[in-house]
Amino acid sequence: MRITVFRRLMAEEFGQTRAETLASDHVLSGLGGRTIEQALADGVPAKEIWQQVCGEFDIPAERR
Repeated sequence: MRITVFRRLMAEEFGQTRAETLASDHVLSGLGGRTIEQALADGVPAKEIWQQVCGEFDIPAERR
């Protein structure tokens, strides 16, 4: 998954502003205690990050 696709999915799920806030501020234990932005900067694949976001926020399977 490309980062642009990941960011689009985040914006569709949470709205642009909340998606940006979550990406910069919300720490996910499944990402080693990093934020989304930190994980992306560290080279974690966007698909893996999306899977962690989906689990954390109980996103329905049809939108995963």
